[in-house]
Amino acid sequence: MALTRSRAAARRRRWTAVLGATALAVAGGALAAPAGATTTSQPVEFQTRCVPPPIAGIPPLTGTTTAEITVDKASPKVGETVTVTYTITKPAASNPVDLALPADIMTPSGKVVLGGAQSGAVTVNGPKKNAPVPPKGSFPAFSMTGTFTVTQAGSITLSPGDYNIHTSYLMELDTPCTVLNPPAPVSETVVASPVTSPNTRALALDTASGDPGVRVTVNGSKFTPLTEVTVVGRAGAAETADKMTVTTDSEGSFAARLKVNDVATTGIVAYEGAAWDPEKGAGPAAYKVVVPAPPNSQTITAAVTAGELSMTQAGDAVELSSVDFGQGGAATGALRTVTVKDFRGGPAGWSLTGKVTDFTGTGGSIGAGNLSWTPACTAKAGSPSACAAGSSGPVGGGGATLASTPNGALTGGEFTIDAGLSLDVPAFTAPGSYAGVLTLTLS
Repeated sequence: MALTRSRAAARRRRWTAVLGATALAVAGGALAAPAGATTTSQPVEFQTRCVPPPIAGIPPLTGTTTAEITVDKASPKVGETVTVTYTITKPAASNPVDLALPADIMTPSGKVVLGGAQSGAVTVNGPKKNAPVPPKGSFPAFSMTGTFTVTQAGSITLSPGDYNIHTSYLMELDTPCTVLNPPAPVSETVVASPVTSPNTRALALDTASGDPGVRVTVNGSKFTPLTEVTVVGRAGAAETADKMTVTTDSEGSFAARLKVNDVATTGIVAYEGAAWDPEKGAGPAAYKVVVPAPPNSQTITAAVTAGELSMTQAGDAVELSSVDFGQGGAATGALRTVTVKDFRGGPAGWSLTGKVTDFTGTGGSIGAGNLSWTPACTAKAGSPSACAAGSSGPVGGGGATLASTPNGALTGGEFTIDAGLSLDVPAFTAPGSYAGVLTLTLS
């Protein structure tokens, strides 16, 4: 009799375990969208049908799922990789049994459906991590991430697709959940742009100097065939009155005889269109107007040497504030001050961008998208360029702009860049130290 009771109890324990695991799988809970997501996404609702494992003896459940799709790049270029996060923000069911379910037994996976300019599906997966679920309680949330490569320019829509919940609680079980009326509503749209071809236009002069009024032969190549090109002298970053237009041949080449009168000329450029555009032009090719000295005179010259675009930082370590386990929230701190010096003296501005890795520790990881910053930029008095701070928001693995200066007739100066940092730590992140690497790029 004791053996019979023992076997019956074992069957009850197995049945309770299966029922609990199945209930969790059907729920399909949600996590808050990561801080790295863009703000163009919106939550959507759609009907789902979840089929528990046959061993559970529970019929399929139909209910409303609320989900949201977010991306790390809202405006990618063809060929770039986009990270997609599929977050279920409201489950279709809750725990139906009087049994508390343990933590970290659920591993989700699914698909995000692409439409518009690009079709297909993105495979997404989530970590094996969930908070304990009390009896008859609401389910915790989950997010799944994946990537896809942009192959077509235009608007690409992203909709929630089917997902599966794998549970590991005494038994390994799967509960597939399908979209009843596919496709589900569009939750996110990215606008992909074509890859810009590199500028290979080139310029060459038959001589580097000449007297006022002498014509210099300007040879151009790799321009757009059969297109009008402006050839003009430069005095520093400003154009002179020494200007002419030519039309390229079928190979995109031209030879222009430009008469140079302005003694301030330091170079010659050529470009397509109504105004100088470094993407559609070439040069400057250095040129100097030699003015004969009058009798009994001495020519005195001086030169201003162009410098470099450089960056330094006040340190290489940032310590964020701590947060409490079970509470989570923002771990805050400040970026080490960055100083940018632009002593090139040309028309080009600069851009300072940053991207961060996931924050890893002994207890797991915190996604790169959870780090946000609030940039600030100050130009030193007398700097020709004005510094613009980047937008406040997530940094992420895809990167964001910290600060920049625009192109102009004359650019340069010294600039101080700072930023407040905030890492959104999930409430039940395992205790311990977490570290990520923020890389800054000046270009």
